[in-house]
Amino acid sequence: MQDKSLYTADMTGLESVLSTNKVLKNTYLLLSMTLLFSSVTAGLAMAMGLGHGAALILMLVGFGLLFVVHRMADTSKGLWAIFAFTGVMGAALGPMLSYYLAMPNGPALVLQALGGTALVFFGLSAYALTTRKDFSYMGGFLFIGLLIAVVAGIANIFLGIPALSLTISAVVVLIMSGLILFDTSRIINGGETNYIRATVALYLDIYNLFIHLLHLLTALSGDD
Repeated sequence: MQDKSLYTADMTGLESVLSTNKVLKNTYLLLSMTLLFSSVTAGLAMAMGLGHGAALILMLVGFGLLFVVHRMADTSKGLWAIFAFTGVMGAALGPMLSYYLAMPNGPALVLQALGGTALVFFGLSAYALTTRKDFSYMGGFLFIGLLIAVVAGIANIFLGIPALSLTISAVVVLIMSGLILFDTSRIINGGETNYIRATVALYLDIYNLFIHLLHLLTALSGDD
């Protein structure tokens, strides 16, 4: 009986590992596809010369689509929803990229931000994958930090304090870095078994990390 129970436990553990690996593989595959699609829609938005007003509208549409993605994540329509979401979010990024690329050192700054984002993501993902640590304990702190950053960001729209804007970006970079560890850990440890939801979480981590890292690099270069 003991041998049978051990065999059952081993098989259960193996099934869990195989299931986790499948979710992880599907997540990274879908993440790469959505990031590529976002870059295409961002390029189209730049080519069309969309303004910041259009970007704001697209961002609001994107937030609406985010709820649609989560609602449809367990159905076949979830893939259509996530591509609609990431496509709109990519297009919303277009006007901002046009603004930065128009700066004297803009192209170099955008490339540095892209490189920095990739380095942070792959470095932290590799750390989470190799150590297989459970970073779920960070969830509460990260959520509170993100909430404070959002409130401070909204307040600074009216205050217009450059130092506060810089501080918010630095904090968001740290929070997104923590969320990459947190979200990757959830996939590895079975906390997230839906690869569409897992992809959305990591996509938003990368998206916000890039935006705020670009802002920081621009401010530090003196071009802002």
